[in-house]
Amino acid sequence: MPNRLAHETSPYLLQHADNPVDWWPWSAEAFEEARKSGKPVLLSVGYSSCHWCHVMAHESFEDQETADFLNAHFVSVKVDREERPDVDAVYMEAVQAATGQGGWPMTVFLTPDAEPFYFGTYFPPAPRQGSPSFRQVLEGVRSAWTDRRDEVAEVAEKIVRDLAGREIAFGDTEVPGEEDLAGALLGLTRDYDAGHGGFGGAPKFPPSMAIEFLLRHHARTGSEGALQMAADTCERMARGGIYDQLGGGFARYSVDREWVVPHFEKMLYDNALLCRVYAHLWRSTGSDLARRVALETADFMVRELRTNEGGFASALDADSDDGSGRHVEGAYYVWTPAQLVEVLGEQDAELAADYFGVTEEGTFEEGASVLQLPQSEGVFDAERIASIRARLLEARGERPAPGRDDKVVAAWNGLAVAALAETGAYFDRPDLIEAALGAADLLVRLHLDEHARLARTSKDGRVGANAGVLEDYADVSEGFLALASVTGEGVWLEFAGFLLDHVLVQFTDEESGTLYDTAADAEKLIRRPQDPTDNATPSGWSAAAGALLSYAAQTGAEPHRAAAERALGVVKALGPRAPRFIGWGLATAEALLDGPREVAVVGPVDDPATKELHRAALLATAPGAVVAVGAPDSDELPLLAERLLVSGEPTAYVCRNFTCDAPTTDVDRLREALGR
Repeated sequence: MPNRLAHETSPYLLQHADNPVDWWPWSAEAFEEARKSGKPVLLSVGYSSCHWCHVMAHESFEDQETADFLNAHFVSVKVDREERPDVDAVYMEAVQAATGQGGWPMTVFLTPDAEPFYFGTYFPPAPRQGSPSFRQVLEGVRSAWTDRRDEVAEVAEKIVRDLAGREIAFGDTEVPGEEDLAGALLGLTRDYDAGHGGFGGAPKFPPSMAIEFLLRHHARTGSEGALQMAADTCERMARGGIYDQLGGGFARYSVDREWVVPHFEKMLYDNALLCRVYAHLWRSTGSDLARRVALETADFMVRELRTNEGGFASALDADSDDGSGRHVEGAYYVWTPAQLVEVLGEQDAELAADYFGVTEEGTFEEGASVLQLPQSEGVFDAERIASIRARLLEARGERPAPGRDDKVVAAWNGLAVAALAETGAYFDRPDLIEAALGAADLLVRLHLDEHARLARTSKDGRVGANAGVLEDYADVSEGFLALASVTGEGVWLEFAGFLLDHVLVQFTDEESGTLYDTAADAEKLIRRPQDPTDNATPSGWSAAAGALLSYAAQTGAEPHRAAAERALGVVKALGPRAPRFIGWGLATAEALLDGPREVAVVGPVDDPATKELHRAALLATAPGAVVAVGAPDSDELPLLAERLLVSGEPTAYVCRNFTCDAPTTDVDRLREALGR
């Protein structure tokens, strides 16, 4: 019989709806039940494409005996971290402070007042490698709760006090300058893996935001070292197993430093960020590889992640059926030499094995290989390779596909809107711009209420109950601002303004200018989460600074620019010390140092000369440049106000820091003014 999760919109919670555990969703009612019954709370946090979440669910939460014990002695609460990043952040901070590490599934035991007192991540069903079994943990916690309640309460109170004392030292009230960004570049250079690209060792994550900083730093300063690190890292990733060589798109991370074997789940946010990065790399260098990867990644998102409502699903699972009924990580993506022969025949299989690095020993498990492009030299028959790739992709399509998390997350859809709008504009792919518009339209219709407040998620056209957090407001604004630049439609700038006004009022500390991840009137947790560091996605803090700065450049809104500058104080503090973890903040600081530049293109919208000037403006590498395009008498966008045609011809105006260049009708002069 289904438990209380059966009516939720989260695919992750729905995966647990048939567990024998009597789960509650995160709610006041769950904690009221704990108070009434005198039981502690088991908080289990995960997400639908998390491999070890599935493992623990199968081993423990589907086990009747374990469920009976949980139901007798605990109030069990299940949380999707992607729906409630605020709950996840607060308790993850506690886990990391107590144990020195974190991860998912996250397992936390709480008092009925939601105060944590015991922590962990994955617990096995039997003791393993020094780790107690889940049942031993449950019995230990129950015993402590029953026999030493006062001691447990003291521990919980101390943890909450310690968390409250970890308020962020805001750092400098000044904006980061030349010296700070040069220091950040030096820090990245020290961490750079010159042999394989990327930063640090294994596991290795795609450093999309750091690459964005490197590209902008090169554009502003001419630093060849910055461009080299960005280009080499992008090439290594694109040639590695982390990139899907048949279907496009990136896996979550590489388990090794060489980018060979990925953790196979594919996340919307990674692919949106990387699609945009490769498009920007092409814009800087003209690289054919960057162009191909940007387009293939965009096509992957539209083909495999777009929902019936026009939004984009959160993720594809790492695991899938290997054909024998077993769910195995990577089964959908890997190949043995024998499987190549079966699909391609002997001769083409031999070529494919050489081209994609498939070996008899295998690069993954059980003699299977992850497809790569190890050959940087040598000549291959392009038509024959295209035929091989098409046949392998078709054969792979017959395999049982990985599960898809159909939840639409506002923030990640904002990132996808920005990536698809720009990629579509750069490569003359109006279908990608249409896909961006479809997702933006869904966000407005479904996620935005009459007060311009955002809901965090939706599924199957049904909006979720959870309020948007700072990253939702910031990333959706980023997407809308990109659409305004690409389409010239002022409505997207207006919507961005509504959202960013909420950032100023609801998410910003009036006195210090620091930003919080939750709104002032959001549900009160044991502390108000506040994290400026960029991890898998831009932090809400960094993303808000970037969107506020772009909006101010488009509109001249001084409060938004002032808020962006105050928010960037943390980049001055963290940039030189931890540049890998504040990449988007550094990229925004580059835009601030460059102006950012404001480009207005006026002319009849169907005139080829208007289109050519508009395209040149969009292809500008000047960091964070904003673009407005429209007819001379248009009131769609503030940057177009009082801009006249010169000699009756389409004209471009470039301004920065309250100073404007002479207007030009010459596309080459515009390119020169914008640093191409």
